[in-house]
Amino acid sequence: MHPDPPATGGPEHRSGFACLVGRPNAGKSTLTNALVGSKVAITSSKPQTTRHTIRGIRTTADSQLVLVDTPGLHRPRSLLGQRLNNLVREALLSVDVIGFCLPSDQRVGPGDTYIAKDLLELHRVRRVPVVAIATKADAVGRDRLAEHLVAIDRLGDWDAIIPCSAVSGEQVEQVADLLASYLPPSPPLYPSDQVSDESTVVMIAELVREAALEGVHDELPHSLAVQVDEIVPRPDRPEGDPMSDVRVNVFVERPSQKAIIIGRGGSRLREVGTTARRGIEELLGHRVYLDLHVKVAKDWQRDPKQLDRLGF
Repeated sequence: MHPDPPATGGPEHRSGFACLVGRPNAGKSTLTNALVGSKVAITSSKPQTTRHTIRGIRTTADSQLVLVDTPGLHRPRSLLGQRLNNLVREALLSVDVIGFCLPSDQRVGPGDTYIAKDLLELHRVRRVPVVAIATKADAVGRDRLAEHLVAIDRLGDWDAIIPCSAVSGEQVEQVADLLASYLPPSPPLYPSDQVSDESTVVMIAELVREAALEGVHDELPHSLAVQVDEIVPRPDRPEGDPMSDVRVNVFVERPSQKAIIIGRGGSRLREVGTTARRGIEELLGHRVYLDLHVKVAKDWQRDPKQLDRLGF
């Protein structure tokens, strides 16, 4: 349910929902963070790291763009993969405009064609505008970027095509303005200082997942789930210096993966804890004691009961 909108926004004000889609590792989360100007979606060099539809909210004087970040659409290989694809399609049915992200440092391939067919079908049925976004434009030269834009144009009949780089900030404002131009006239849907409608618990879990995925082997991203057990304020703290105990469980599928996360003598887990704690303290606005536990949940990606228990 939306909160009561603030009493601003004139007759020309536009508000609504935009969804960024693309194959895994197409730069969707990084672009979401750049558009919002704040870290609301985890980013990782590992594909398939976004699990929840994180919403980032970008508010300007004349528009409010609510960004729904989705897992990468892909041909599913497990029950988890199928559920992630279903999440994306549900998100696509409820938005005002779609941004289709195609990374400039990779050729347009079968994964992009697979998504393009889905989007063109959706456009035919629901008339949802689709803007093709050439992400990671800073990673290639001019000639390669021009080739990439031609390939995107040939892939489908898009409402607009625009290159940008979330890392350098190039054309990020133009992407935001372009997406906002397709939103319906409406007052703001959220207070102007709000950047996400995700719960604190979900954002803490995402920060721990991001820290755990830094610098690990390719096998791990799909096998990692995080659950926040509890967040308990420490009693008897001075009023100006609160502190919370945050207990978090990290689930993997095999004992060998547990060993990777913990590292020799617990060194890797300490690094994960330090990195995640910094992000959590920034999020909560006060000091935190982070209690991390790594547990094995055998083959959880293929077990409906375990998927339900872990929130998928």
